[in-house]
Parts: sequence; structure tokens; C-alpha cells
Amino acid sequence: MSGRARPDSGTTEDGRPLQVVTSYARRGSRLNATQQRAWDEYARHWVVPAELAATEPWRPERWFGRDARLVIEVGSGDGESVVALAASRPEQDVLALEVWRPGVASTLRRLAAAEVTNVRLVMLDASWFLEHRLAAGSVAEVWTFFPDPWPKKRHHKRRLVDREFASVVSSRLVSGGSWRLATDWPDYAAQIEHQLASPNLTGGRTARWEERPVTRFERRGIEAGRPPVDLCYRRVPAEDS
Repeated sequence: MSGRARPDSGTTEDGRPLQVVTSYARRGSRLNATQQRAWDEYARHWVVPAELAATEPWRPERWFGRDARLVIEVGSGDGESVVALAASRPEQDVLALEVWRPGVASTLRRLAAAEVTNVRLVMLDASWFLEHRLAAGSVAEVWTFFPDPWPKKRHHKRRLVDREFASVVSSRLVSGGSWRLATDWPDYAAQIEHQLASPNLTGGRTARWEERPVTRFERRGIEAGRPPVDLCYRRVPAEDS
């Protein structure tokens, strides 16, 4: 594990913000009127305060009111996927990791409209949170759908799915737990296959996961001539790894 600093968490010795390479770009945080209403009404119920999530051990019973199988979506965007999937899994706890505030507000609006109550959101860097706040073997399933492709070659180092992130995710999965991914960038799909080649994971490309809703991001890629690639990996049981 890297033990890297949490993004936005500190300064250098001369007082400058500590720079940590992230897999996401800093986008605007301004909410429109609809998003602001959703934030005001639901954030206190469904968004885990960042400083508590960053400093306290993760206790699902505190935030969900129960201790059920935990599913995590890394980069939930505006909630299209997580709301639909969580609605079909009321018996599971679904934790959405997303730092984009307008996206979180839109997710809250979608949750309320669909009357989905088994989702909580954490606005922290997903890599850092998984590594530093979740126990090994505590996650049943991870979803990573259409992460930022960073298409320019000089930006590939910012892509989320690399060997280090794969090591963190695999260590957090329960034995036999699954990691589902999708991307519409062929070279990113190839990179994922390469980076996830590990004694602890088994799997690869698969048919489109029927439960995954078709989002606007997927439709945009299809219209641009980039059909999505689905991948699924499972944590190899300890005795087999």
C-alpha cells in the first residue's frame, strides 16, 4: 500500500498546497437551483461528512443503520447507475464515492425521486478512502463505470485503474467478491486488462452486464463510435492465490 497523502489534506513545509496526482479533474462546485434544493433537503441524511469519513474508522451501522453486504461505486457521477442498481438491491448497503459536488447533489435528487434509501455518499478521493478507511475483506462488490479516460498519452498517469489501485481494491474485496468495470476507450480497456493481471484476481472482458443501466456517458461514446467494453474480475480465494 502506498500510504500517500489524502488529496487536499495538507501543505508543504513552505505553506503551499500539497500536490497529489488524482484521477479526476477539479470541476466546478456551483449548484443549480434544483441541485441546491436536493442538497439542502437530503445531504444531511445521505452524505457522510468528509472530515468524519476521513478521520474515523468506517462503521456501516452508524451511517446505514445496519451492517449489510457493502457495495462500492467508485466515481458515481450524477447517480444514474448507482440509483438504478441500488434500487434493485435493497438488502445491500451501497456506498458511492464521488468528489464532484453537483454530481452528488444530482444523485441525491435521483435517490429521493426513486425512494431509494440504501445509498450513502462520501466526497473523498476514492483511492485514499479505500486504502485508509476500509478494512481488508470488507467489500462484497466494486463498480467502476466509465472512469475519466484521460485520452492524451501524457495524462495516462492520471488514469484511475493502475496496478496500485488494483492492489487496493483486490485487498478490500471479500473472497470471491467482484469488481465490475466499463470503459468506452479501447486502449483503457487494454490497460485495465494489463494492470489487473494478478494472482489475486481472475477475470477479464465479458458481455455487457445487463443490470448496468445505459447512461448518457455510454450513449455519448456509442454516438462517437466507441462501443463500451465491460470487464469483470473476482477476488481469488486465499487458499487459491
